[in-house]
Amino acid sequence: LMRALIAGGGGFIGSHLADLLLARGDEVVAVDHFVTGRPVNVAHLRDHDRFTIVEHDITTDMPAAVLDDHYDAVLDLASPASPLDFATLPLEILAVGSTGTRNLLELAKRDTARFFLASTSEVYGDPLVHPQPENYWGNVNPIGPRGVYDEAKRYAEALTMAYHRQQGVDTCIVRIFNTYGPRMRAFDGRAIPTFVRQAISDQPITIFGDGSQTRSFCYVADLVDGLVRLAESGEHLPVNIGNPNEYTMIELAEAIIEVLDSSSTIVHESLPVDDPQQRKPDIGVARELLGWEPKVSLLEGLRELLERSSRATLLGRQESERTPVVAR
Repeated sequence: LMRALIAGGGGFIGSHLADLLLARGDEVVAVDHFVTGRPVNVAHLRDHDRFTIVEHDITTDMPAAVLDDHYDAVLDLASPASPLDFATLPLEILAVGSTGTRNLLELAKRDTARFFLASTSEVYGDPLVHPQPENYWGNVNPIGPRGVYDEAKRYAEALTMAYHRQQGVDTCIVRIFNTYGPRMRAFDGRAIPTFVRQAISDQPITIFGDGSQTRSFCYVADLVDGLVRLAESGEHLPVNIGNPNEYTMIELAEAIIEVLDSSSTIVHESLPVDDPQQRKPDIGVARELLGWEPKVSLLEGLRELLERSSRATLLGRQESERTPVVAR
């Protein structure tokens, strides 16, 4: 059992990771600036005796509420990560991937802790190799609208490896592919929350381009299982975690219409700049190294998402609500 700091612990994936660690008996300190994370994601943990939430911007000096503890693991999941964020929070994304990650690496170095970087499949850009293995260097437009996120994560990976090689920090890097589940933001621009929000209201489902572009969707419970396995491994090089089952956007929309028994139709809009045409992880390393592979099918995961989320949440009606956050 360990004491873990999760930066971005109030976010979609960070809050599910906190749940898993607490369920197995670990202590968790969650740090979040609540730019895209939401207090409601961890509201159910507020009175948990092994959970602490600290509201803080990791690009600034760490507060005493963080520094006064000793950590066995420092997990960096702190970054806005949706297509809309790339346009509205570009400087924040670049800052958290550089200064924020370095502050966390310094904390891990101080405590001789395992440092875990949540990187992304976006480091592969619009890939020319399919599926994408970890040794593929990617096809990224560094000055395009997605470049702020892609390059922030590529820099964070380089920074993490530099701290490992030159400073002796015990580090690991995960490249997360498309993930979905309860607590996603309804208006973050990603395909699944957008399609669900439209289908639940029987509104037209908007697909960019002709809908032939593909993604591979991993249910969040599968993902965080893989994250913990990687954090506890001795691996230092990047590892893909994602579901290799590939779907076109048309197939995804049709699956959501089926699960919701919706009368929505499908309409098409112009394709955004630098939108990847295909995305599918090669998870051979995760299978061999971690004994991990996803278990939840897309239809099963969509049903679980709907069962565990209120209609108001899926429609985004609670996204503007803000409950006070108190450091404990």
